[in-house]
Formats: sequence, C-alpha cells, structure tokens
Amino acid sequence: MPPPRLLIKKDKGVNNVKSTAYEKGFLWDYKYVVIFALYEGKWVFCKHKSRDTWETAGGHIEENETLLDAAKRELFEETGAEDYSIEYICDYWACSEPHETRDIGWSNGAVFLARIDKLGSLPESEMEKIGLFDDLPGELTYPDITPVIFPYALKAAIRLLTDH
Repeated sequence: MPPPRLLIKKDKGVNNVKSTAYEKGFLWDYKYVVIFALYEGKWVFCKHKSRDTWETAGGHIEENETLLDAAKRELFEETGAEDYSIEYICDYWACSEPHETRDIGWSNGAVFLARIDKLGSLPESEMEKIGLFDDLPGELTYPDITPVIFPYALKAAIRLLTDH
C-alpha cells in the first residue's frame, strides 16, 4: 500500500512556523483538533476574548478523549453549535523554528469539517463571539497554519455541499 500523500506544505510563515497538511490518519500523538465549520453557506470563525484576530473552533484533546469527541466538544464550546454533521478530513503538523533545537514547539492535529444546522447561544468560554465569513478572515490568530489547511477544508466543503 502506498504511503499517505502529503497534501500541502508551507515553509516558514509570518510567525516562523512551518506547517504541513496530510491525509487523515497519517499522524499520531495528536494534541489538537481544528474544526472548520459552515453555517448558512458561510465559514464560522471565532474571536477569542483576549485577541483581536479570528480562529477556527478547536483546542486541546483531553485525556482519554477521542478525536471526534474532542472536535464535537470544541465545536459546541466555541460556537454554540447544537445540530450539525461533522467529518474528519485531514491531519496537520506545525513546528516553531528552529526545529533543530530542544526548545521545539510542535503539534500534530486532526482537522474536521462541520456543517452547522442550528446555532444556540454561545456558551461561557474564552470566545467573545463568532463571525460568518465568505472566505478566510484577514486577521487570523494562526496565520501560518490556518491557510495551509483551509484548502483541504474547502475541497471537503465543496464535496459535502454538492453531494447533498
């Protein structure tokens, strides 16, 4: 069986972070989940209370939590999504430079796509609000990671919307 293919690679970005997207299930030892979400044909992004930038729903995977359970929990906590479909679409790896040092900061993450049918109130969390966008917002919290994995989310969204 051939190895999973590399989807997208981006060398050092604006914050000196390297990031790469892979087919789902390629990586292991996941630390994070990232959820790209669509609601009424728009991309859902979250604004953290302590930042002036936009980010996808997502966060740390808790001990003994599956990737899917973490994605569902984070989607609800950060957007208020109550009724939705969700699918695992790809993996990502990100590393702060210089990665050759022992002070390496790296993460493996699982990326999901959700189609939200019903949004409830935003639960009390670190998120101030959500915004609906036609494309990636200009001011991203993770500008070295989000644009690298967004094309795969877009491809999955097109497939999802044309199949239904």
